[in-house]
Parts: sequence; structure tokens; C-alpha cells
Amino acid sequence: MDAVPASLPPEVAADLPTVEPAALLDDALIVDVRDAADWRAGHAPGAVSIPVGQLAARLDEVRALADSLGKTLAVSCGGGTKQLRATAYLRDNGVDAVVLRGGMRGWKSAGRPVVTEP
Repeated sequence: MDAVPASLPPEVAADLPTVEPAALLDDALIVDVRDAADWRAGHAPGAVSIPVGQLAARLDEVRALADSLGKTLAVSCGGGTKQLRATAYLRDNGVDAVVLRGGMRGWKSAGRPVVTEP
């Protein structure tokens, strides 16, 4: 199983599907790919924490979540490139994932709720 790429060509990143935080339905599944410390500092309610470095090893878990829940799977980080790389990796491996535009910064700016408990 290949690892999540360390970088993406700009044209690949530009072609990834995105969703605006304000438009994301409450029943969507957010996979937060930030590290544990950032996760504990605040994340979207109901999000699942899978740090980008663990994504390849946990690919089957993500597939099972996406298949069983039948929800939009939005990938989030702080608002940088981790979510782009993770979304490209998931899509390359058959998971219908979209980028949460702006990551957690965009989520907070849109006035969406943030929690600090697991």
C-alpha cells in the first residue's frame, strides 16, 4: 500500500473536488488528518481523527466508514496541504472524498461549531 504523497502537482490539487464549510451537511463525515495535538485543540463535532501519517495504514478503516455510512466524506486539516494530499490519496484508492475548503480555519470562519472532547 503506497503512502500519502509528500506533495502534489498544482494541477492535481486544483482538480480535487471541494465543499464549502457552510454548505457541508450535518450528516457528512469529516476525516481530520491533523496530528493529535491539533485535534485536541479543537475539531468539528463528529469528525474522525486519522493523522495523515496513519492514513495509508488505516485505509481499510476509512473505506469501511465511507461504505457503511453512505455519507459525503470531507477531508480536513488546518487549512494547508495535508487535506489536499490526503484527499488525492483517498480518491486514488477508490474512496469518494472531497476537500473541506479552508480546513478547520475555514470551518471556524464559517461559524461552524468546534469541540475539544474526543
